[in-house]
Amino acid sequence: MRAYRDSAGVWTIGYGHTSMAGPPKVKSGMRITRREAEEILRRDVEKFARGVAREIGPQAMQHLNENQFGALVSFAYNVGLENFRRSSVLRAVKAGRLDDVPRLLMRWTKARKNGRLVQLRGLVRRRRAEGRLFMRPVAVNDNVLVRLPKPPIVAREHKELAAAWALFVASASTLAAALWGQILEMAQWVF
Repeated sequence: MRAYRDSAGVWTIGYGHTSMAGPPKVKSGMRITRREAEEILRRDVEKFARGVAREIGPQAMQHLNENQFGALVSFAYNVGLENFRRSSVLRAVKAGRLDDVPRLLMRWTKARKNGRLVQLRGLVRRRRAEGRLFMRPVAVNDNVLVRLPKPPIVAREHKELAAAWALFVASASTLAAALWGQILEMAQWVF
């Protein structure tokens, strides 16, 4: 897998990893294997899942299901923990206004491109997918988390990147959901 610039011009590699998420620092010409990409994704999702749980706090965590937690981790992974911390999405979750979350996610569909703030179709699709996942009840034997959004234009142009986009959305939500139980249990001791 090769590093590429996302639709906002940020150097990205693997399954959506940027330097803002932590090591490794992504730069032009960088290459990693699929196994390395999977390991980076696992580390990133664990980091963001713990950060999201910390920000939400033990009281609000008790009221979330795996899909809701997975959607919030996907959102925080994309916008960063600092932006998540300041978001109306987090305030709504902490206040128990869970029905407001999908609408509030849609406020986060813009990015800086060429010095201007523009709405990106890829972010619109991602926020809708996160909103659907957030509102989706957890069902027994439910193997389909959410209908995956189309990959960003840069990813559609390259089969490998399109596959990475689809795998990221599914993997991040699945990994976060798997961590949800552990984090919920730890919340009673850590917070």
